[in-house]
Amino acid sequence: MNNVEERLWNYIDGTCSKDEQKAIDILLAQDEVYQRKYQELLSLDLEFSKMEPEEPSMAFTYNVMEGIRAEYAQKPLKAVVDKRIIRGIAAFFILTIVILVVLVLSNLHLSPVKISVHLPDGLKLPDVKNYFNGPVIKGFLFFDVVLGLFLFDAYLRKRSVSKQL
Repeated sequence: MNNVEERLWNYIDGTCSKDEQKAIDILLAQDEVYQRKYQELLSLDLEFSKMEPEEPSMAFTYNVMEGIRAEYAQKPLKAVVDKRIIRGIAAFFILTIVILVVLVLSNLHLSPVKISVHLPDGLKLPDVKNYFNGPVIKGFLFFDVVLGLFLFDAYLRKRSVSKQL
């Protein structure tokens, strides 16, 4: 675009300063080249104003919005936990609880019922009375209660989420 067209477009759009408007008014009144170019640009501007701007199809808008919605949808994070690890931890605690129950029952002195565990002669168990004193047992039971409450809470949360869906 040359300088004349730019000045005339600014005049038609109303984006030029007042001094430039006065100067172009004078040029339009005196110069025939400016008048022809001005009439040509006015007719072109009129044609532009009659045209409707193109809009994208509804499918395009829908696809874009679905893409944005899918991008920002919050998905729950799922961590993959190896089942062998869970089974190993469960086996450890079950074995520990079974050993504790056997030791408690073997050290219990009930008069009507006599329970005794006979071990083979070559097998000697270490003296564990010093290891399983009051604070150790209380700590172990506290840990078991906290773990049980945690698992119960996880079960209740899973149940409430499944009800909401």
